[in-house]
Amino acid sequence: MAESGLTCALHFQLAFIFPSLSIFLGGLFTILAFRSIRCIYRFILKQIWRKKVKSKEVWWSNKRKQRSVYYIRIFSTRMQMMLSAQTYSGRVLMILVFLLNIGTLIIYFIDLTEAEQFHFSFPDRVIYVDKFFNAFFVFYFGLRFVAADDKLRFWLELNSLVDFFTIPPVFVSSVLRKSCLGLRFLRALRLLDLPRILQILRITKDNYSIKLSKLFAVFISTWLTAAGFIHLVENNGDPWVQPVNSQPITYFKCMYLVMVTMSTVGYGDIVVQTALGRAFIFFFIIGGLVLFANFIPEVLEIAQNHKSYKSSYKVMSGKNYIVVCGNVTLKSVTTFLQDFLLQDKGNICTEILFLGESLPSLELEAVFKCYSPYTSFFHGSALNSEDLKRVRMESANACLILADVCTPEPYAEDISNIMRVLSIKNHYPKTRIIVQIIQSRNKAYLPNIPNWDWKMGDSIICFAELKLGFMAQSCLVPGLSTLLTSLFIRKENTETKRKHLKDETLLGDKDYKVMAFQLSDDFAGMTFIEVCRLCFVKLNLILLGIELQFGSRGESAILINPSPQIKICQNTMGFFIAHSLAEVKRAHFYCRVCHSDIQDPEQIEKCQCGSKLHSKTFSEKLKSYGESLVLDGEPAKSRVLSILPRQIFVDRVLHAHEDESHKVSFYLTGRYHQCDAVPLYEALLSCKNQTVLYLQNHILVCVFGDANSPLIGLQDFVMPLRATNFLYHELKDIVLLGPLDYLQREWEFIQNFPKLWLFSGSALSCVDLKAVNVQDCAACVILSSSTPISNNPSLVDAESILAILNIQSMEVQLNSSSVDAVFRARALGNQSEPRYKRIPITTELKFSPNAHFINQSPSSSSDIPEEDLLSPTAAPAGAIFSDSFLNSLLSMTYYNHHILALLQALVTSRTSPVLEHLGEEDSRLSRSLDNMVQNPYRVRCKLALLPLSERWLSGIMEDSFGDIYCKALDTFGILCFGLYRLMEEPNPYKNRFVIARPTSDLKMLPTDLLFSIVPFNIATTEDL
Repeated sequence: MAESGLTCALHFQLAFIFPSLSIFLGGLFTILAFRSIRCIYRFILKQIWRKKVKSKEVWWSNKRKQRSVYYIRIFSTRMQMMLSAQTYSGRVLMILVFLLNIGTLIIYFIDLTEAEQFHFSFPDRVIYVDKFFNAFFVFYFGLRFVAADDKLRFWLELNSLVDFFTIPPVFVSSVLRKSCLGLRFLRALRLLDLPRILQILRITKDNYSIKLSKLFAVFISTWLTAAGFIHLVENNGDPWVQPVNSQPITYFKCMYLVMVTMSTVGYGDIVVQTALGRAFIFFFIIGGLVLFANFIPEVLEIAQNHKSYKSSYKVMSGKNYIVVCGNVTLKSVTTFLQDFLLQDKGNICTEILFLGESLPSLELEAVFKCYSPYTSFFHGSALNSEDLKRVRMESANACLILADVCTPEPYAEDISNIMRVLSIKNHYPKTRIIVQIIQSRNKAYLPNIPNWDWKMGDSIICFAELKLGFMAQSCLVPGLSTLLTSLFIRKENTETKRKHLKDETLLGDKDYKVMAFQLSDDFAGMTFIEVCRLCFVKLNLILLGIELQFGSRGESAILINPSPQIKICQNTMGFFIAHSLAEVKRAHFYCRVCHSDIQDPEQIEKCQCGSKLHSKTFSEKLKSYGESLVLDGEPAKSRVLSILPRQIFVDRVLHAHEDESHKVSFYLTGRYHQCDAVPLYEALLSCKNQTVLYLQNHILVCVFGDANSPLIGLQDFVMPLRATNFLYHELKDIVLLGPLDYLQREWEFIQNFPKLWLFSGSALSCVDLKAVNVQDCAACVILSSSTPISNNPSLVDAESILAILNIQSMEVQLNSSSVDAVFRARALGNQSEPRYKRIPITTELKFSPNAHFINQSPSSSSDIPEEDLLSPTAAPAGAIFSDSFLNSLLSMTYYNHHILALLQALVTSRTSPVLEHLGEEDSRLSRSLDNMVQNPYRVRCKLALLPLSERWLSGIMEDSFGDIYCKALDTFGILCFGLYRLMEEPNPYKNRFVIARPTSDLKMLPTDLLFSIVPFNIATTEDL
């Protein structure tokens, strides 16, 4: 009975299959015929148009045709929008069609149970429900056909094929009043739309849930469809075999057979007998094996990762860990891990927890697996208190917040990071935070956050401030960026120095870095210069500055080469250039009694002689601070103590230029020269303006941007060049060359700085470059704010690179008489060789490997190694900067936030973030000073590149670096800490390389230039 119920006659099967084949093949033939006729018609019309081009009738017929095509196209577009998931009607239709497909599949299973004589309580009236569902499918098919642009492609789609072989049999069954299962199992293929429906309903939102839904949809639809085909052919047999070779088999057994086949188990208890079934199984084994082998591992991996990413971190006693959140991407994580491991030198004592707001990609997962012993990823947000609990934020050593430097919306990125800081500080006020900020104007929000504490180590790394500060200082001190980068951030390239040092025995292989450590209490009461000389001669250390704490709230300020009136106090932090922490500890262990006669610095260790000064009480410390801050019998009135000038110079210097700068005031706390706001039209230059003719020794800034570009923040570039530690006559004119619509937006923030000029033009135009006297400029800077025009990273810096090549093409050969600066003339070397007028170019690259496009110019040296091109090293005529090297500051700040404060003081001329936040209070303190010192910030030290002058250092021209260091320090209070040396000949462009912290016995050359920290009262523009 079951066999007669399941097995249908051949003609009966054809009655159901033939209409489907007829509709499919007929429609396919119609579409192909229509396309052929249309091609022939277009060809004939084209020929007629050529012959009767002047015929008005042909013109009108063609115009009517275009109009009809236009209306058809409009109708088709509207239909597409109605059916798409972008509209409400489209989403409703898609969900309704999917639900109706599920309904027809359920009706198919009901018919199966009826045919297999497992009678349930479902009457035959379900056929009418099935007819209604399929009638709706016909309507939806018609809408899709009308909306399709390519009818042939639509006709051959999988969903269309399913409709062809499932809809007609339902209507045939109603006509014949008989039901047949046929190919209705193909409706299971519509389950492939399940992931899309779940996305529309917002049930699946992340990558893993979407991927998991796709895997299940493919697996289930394949399983059900294969089982339906085997059920059909096995119960009906091969059509060409007589007698019929069918076997009665239930649908459940077919599903069991398919699962056993895909899993490669193959029990053999159920087998196929028909030739069609065996042929199908032959091909299905190959595809099913691949599907099943990939499905199970991927599902397990997704489930395991999803579970682990939502888990909570378990704190282990004695184990340190940090939390990294914000911009957690493949690039940022890879860069951070490399820098963090480099700072830790392979001794991993700290576990890193990454808190990402999106699940990691497969590439990022591979990175986490590579660093799995000390990294973990958690899916969540710093804005969610529950996610903060999961990573145990209250016990973390610090929270590091990454920023996306390449974002087209830097303001939104900064606000997101500021909100993360606010969320963490509200829940865990004692957690130390180090945050990256792109634009400096957004820094002001962070100190206003409750529980923000600089003393605890909370730090802000501002990309625009540091990057533009580096570039501004490079305009005044060529090579400084390379020196500071090697000392603070990257390893100094010893191979480059070795190639250009004739005496290799004087070249040490040490990698010098800036380190901070507490000075010995035996230095208390000594001046900075005395301590600096003792550290250099006795301990083989270069002391750059100190951190002095003051005030009732424990504020501190960085004092770089302070004046002799400043006395070293107990518990003072010192900043050294050294190779290792062991060398720096010598300054902490130094004892006058035990170590005064020791000549070898390595023998200086901690002693137990008991001669150290006993620790003082808090009141005694306050008394000692007050006594050390007395100037000429009166207590110092400024809280920033590096401003106290040397009395022998200050009267002469402050009044020498009083007349020429009487219109210039000081910005906020007096750190910068300021003037009345200059209208844009007064600062705007043109080719007809006479001021352009007198531009010389100026700084040219070439800007690329437009009215919609994000602001670069030229204020951060101008402010270090207008610091009040420069005299007014030392300030160089700054000419901004770029689109006027962009410069207008920047002018609002820089209109109060003196000696600024604008020129509407482009650095890609030689005419504009000549108009601003690029050949006579002291330095040229190229900045870009344009949105990248290509996804290719090699093309994002195209404008900057072309501008550099354009400027370099304007370099001309000169005689020695045309060189203006005295120290530059001395630095040129052999006067008999041809010499070129170098235009020092400093540029920013968004993709650092693009540096090789610049260094292929004729002015580049072939001795520069390729690895130097990927770092912010000295270019043939200037410097190359990339945001990537600033990422290293994050790890460096975590290990010692004092180093970041020192770098900010050197680059941006800012002494302390606390004082910067307390600007109004410092302004009141400044106004309370004596008339002799009108502003405390004005007498800060400044960076300079000084030549070896016979007048300055007579009699020691052939001596070593140690001799020059001591003579400069004793005579002028100048602190030397680096060397800028000429490369070996042939060197027509007189390129130089940097030696950070030269050895004491390194012999000096007449052409050497010294990186120095010069007191305010010595003008670097004069011939020393």
